[in-house]
Order: sequence, then structure tokens, then C-alpha cells
Amino acid sequence: MDRLFGLASCFSGVTIAGWTTDLAITAPLGISLVLYAVGVIRLWRAAGVARGATPIQVALFLAGWLVLAGALLTPLHDWSRRLFTAHMIEHELVMTLAAPLLILSRPLGPMLWAFPTAWRRSVAVGVRNLAFLLFWDVLTAPLVATVLHAIAIWVWHVPSLFGTALQIEWVHWAQHLSFVFTAFLFWWGVLEGVERGRIRAGGIGLLFVTALHTAVLGALIALSPRPVYPYQSTAASSWNLTPLMDQQLAGIIMWVPGGMVYAGAALTLAALWIGRSSLPQMSRQAAHAE
Repeated sequence: MDRLFGLASCFSGVTIAGWTTDLAITAPLGISLVLYAVGVIRLWRAAGVARGATPIQVALFLAGWLVLAGALLTPLHDWSRRLFTAHMIEHELVMTLAAPLLILSRPLGPMLWAFPTAWRRSVAVGVRNLAFLLFWDVLTAPLVATVLHAIAIWVWHVPSLFGTALQIEWVHWAQHLSFVFTAFLFWWGVLEGVERGRIRAGGIGLLFVTALHTAVLGALIALSPRPVYPYQSTAASSWNLTPLMDQQLAGIIMWVPGGMVYAGAALTLAALWIGRSSLPQMSRQAAHAE
């Protein structure tokens, strides 16, 4: 399997001056952007501007796509193989920023409009069948998605497995895919229905749980008295860092900024939930006063 990944890299190129040109990354990003742009244009022509995809949703998609592209295409991705701090920044950008932004944009509907009218129904049926085969409803159940996301984060930070991912290409791909896939499952589970005003109290709690366990892992990494991921910091000296300093900085990034995103999302949803739950009572009080 390593030979297959090596052969693919030969044809696609890995980086140009640090920028990623690997087709396994650039092709999905490019295709998704084209599908969304064409779909939104066709949808707005047919239904009217801002119908089916609001300007806010379009802005959320573009923001999420740019964050994802920034994490995977810029020299940050190249440095992430040799600098633990860069690795952590890349994964936090994908898991805590790009994933929720893209989920909130609800891009699947507009993307369907990128296909010819005759194909659209077949594509929609195919997507539903694929979701059924992948047990999508089960995987995106908030508790299930939270557990899967937590397992991916903790398991891949076991030092021996982390080191293997750095040395074997297909394992490295599996690490990235599991982080991205479970992050999308997690945010889908806790944010589903938010844009329609449906906020789940359980999702708020699971966001706090995720903030807590990622902060604990970040703290363990940051407070370790010795480097536990030595192969991840081979370029630390280029940034005037020791391997231990690089590891400590990476742990702090997961611990503080990463945890704050989950906690901030939880507090935002809690505020919206409290505000919406108080509206019926306020309406009844106003009606009674009249």
C-alpha cells in the first residue's frame, strides 16, 4: 500500500515550495468548490437570489472551505510532518473551524443543483442510499458521533501509533481521514437543526464534554516532562525550538484555543436555547397583560 501512495505522489507531486499539489487533496477541494458555486448560481437563477442558500450560508461555506484549504494546501501542511506545533494547528483548524462552518452552511442541497436536471433526482437517490449504507443516521447521533470523535483524537495520539503514522504513508492518511471524518460526524450531530431554530440540550452538554477531554489531552501533552513524539519535531530547531518546547506549544494549542472553540460553541448554543425557550413564556405574559 505504501508503494501505491508513493507512486501517486510521483505523478501528482507533494509540494511546490511548501504548497501541496497532491491530487488526493487538491482534487476533492477543487471539485467541491466548483459544485457548490455552480449549484448556488443555478439555484438562485431558478428560485431567486438567497432562496435555497442564504447569503449567510454561502459565506459560511466559503469561510469553511478557505480554512480547510489553508490547512491542507499551504506550507502549514508540509511543516505539519516535521513540526508538532504545525501539526496541531492544522488539525485544530480542520476539526474546530472548517468542519462546523461547512456543516452550518448545509452545502449538499445547493451542490445537487450543479448536476443536470435529468441527473439531479438520481444523484439525490444515490446520496440517500449511500447515507443508508454508511449508517449515517447512527453515526451522526450526537452521543455516537462524540464518542467516535473522542476515540479518533485519543487513539491517534498514542505515541507508538502517532510515530507509525509519521513513518508509513497510508497510516498517515488514515489518521488525517479519521480526524476529518469524525469531526464532520461530531459537528453534524450537535449542530443538526440549529439553522432552523432546533437546539438540542444534549448537544450542548456533549460540546462541553469534548472541550473537557481535549483540554485534558492537551494538558497531558503540554505538561509531559520529556518529548513523547520525537519524530514529529525533527524541524523544531529551524524555529529555534527544542523538541520538548515544540511539544509543549502543540499541547497548549489543543488545551487552550482548541478547548475554547468547543466551550464557546456550547455557550453560544446554550444562550440561544435559553433565549428561545423563554419566548413562549414571554408571549403568554404579554397576552395575559393585554
